[in-house]
Amino acid sequence: QVQLVESGGGSVQAGGSTRLSCAASGYTHSTYGMAWFRQARGKEREGVAAIYTGDGSTYYSDSVKGRFTISHDNAKNTLYLQMNSLKPEDTAMYFCAADPGPTIKYMGWTNVRIYNYWGQGTQVTVSS
Repeated sequence: QVQLVESGGGSVQAGGSTRLSCAASGYTHSTYGMAWFRQARGKEREGVAAIYTGDGSTYYSDSVKGRFTISHDNAKNTLYLQMNSLKPEDTAMYFCAADPGPTIKYMGWTNVRIYNYWGQGTQVTVSS
């Protein structure tokens, strides 16, 4: 059973930066599609960024492209999200998600239904 634990959230001023981490344990496959989703109050969960650990392919939503960077440390089994130039509209609960194998490359990485494992989330609040 894969377990995901996010950390690094908090309060940040607009224009600032922060980095989220997602520590994974219990891996049963050699490669995973891993992603960050976010959910603002009263809104649906939306994909922010994803990475396929097999070849390092990355995917971003238009709203964060050029500002956020997703990465994965295979040795530490940890997923990161570097968030720069933060805006108040980035305020949300951020969730880490994982799915075994390369499914995200073919089924659409923003589809919440393809991810088998989810973390509990970490809150990011950006103030203007």
